[in-house]
Amino acid sequence: MLAPMNTKTELSFSTLTPDSVLNALESIGLRCDGRLLALNSYENRVYQVGIEESTPLVAKFYRPARWTDDTILEEHAFVQELVEREIPVVPALTIDGSTLHHFDGFRFSVFPKHGGRAPELEDRDTLEWLGRFLGRIHAVGAIKSFQHRPTLNIDTFGTEPRDFLLANGFIPHDIEPAYRSVVHQALDGVRHCFDRAGDVKQLRLHGDCHAGNVLWTDEGPHFVDFDDSRMGPAVQDLWMLLSGERADRIKQMGDVLAGYEDFYEFDARELHLIEALRTLRLIHYSAWLARRWDDAAFKQAFPWFNTQIYWQNRILELREQIALMEEPPLWQN
Repeated sequence: MLAPMNTKTELSFSTLTPDSVLNALESIGLRCDGRLLALNSYENRVYQVGIEESTPLVAKFYRPARWTDDTILEEHAFVQELVEREIPVVPALTIDGSTLHHFDGFRFSVFPKHGGRAPELEDRDTLEWLGRFLGRIHAVGAIKSFQHRPTLNIDTFGTEPRDFLLANGFIPHDIEPAYRSVVHQALDGVRHCFDRAGDVKQLRLHGDCHAGNVLWTDEGPHFVDFDDSRMGPAVQDLWMLLSGERADRIKQMGDVLAGYEDFYEFDARELHLIEALRTLRLIHYSAWLARRWDDAAFKQAFPWFNTQIYWQNRILELREQIALMEEPPLWQN
């Protein structure tokens, strides 16, 4: 389950100073050497930290009030299940008997540092390799269900984010009717896609499996950042690896599935969901930015958000998605 919503008395990242980060790590027995490098992360705060007479570690401080302790620990437990089956993921370290720690109101975890580069998604062998490991992840994810983490569905990624945006005045008044109309049509299209797919299996997912969350080395991929792990259809972890024209995406999906189905059977009905899931992600992304708009880091990193042109482009984007959701699924030419 989600943590309670923010209140004015709750923490914000503005109070997480470099000294706070180092003191937090030293509170669990890690002797820091003073080196601290902020890594690229907006949802949480993530740092590479130098450790005396050892290799650097990565410390992740969770956004206050986003998750409960139970949801974070459930994510850690899932990743540990994957580690035990020799699937290349990066788990939280167990220190003093726990993977989740508390300091001055903040919650944090520590991870081994793991290097790598972005995978070459235009390469057939790379896609097949990724598919094999995603199949193995899903085979484990299907063993049981999350009890605390949310489910990716039309309500959580579509209806609720839409309602939040409209209720909190983010859409400019002069184009709000157009946005309201197009997002309503888009969600109708999403429902039709889910109806066509039928009753597909829900399993534990990575949840945000884009190229930025895959570190590639000569030994292959390592999957990182399971922060958005949740229940959902398997294709959610596949479609973000696809790009280009329709013919390109059909070929890429075939390459991914060539490896995937060595370890887990793919239900072809889920191909009806690809454009629906893309539509939900677009709606959810705008609401994600809106919910974080009181965080100064977001205003600096996303200065184009909440401008007139931003919302005009979202209207055009959703109109394109409405048309795409009416097309046949990727296996048909």
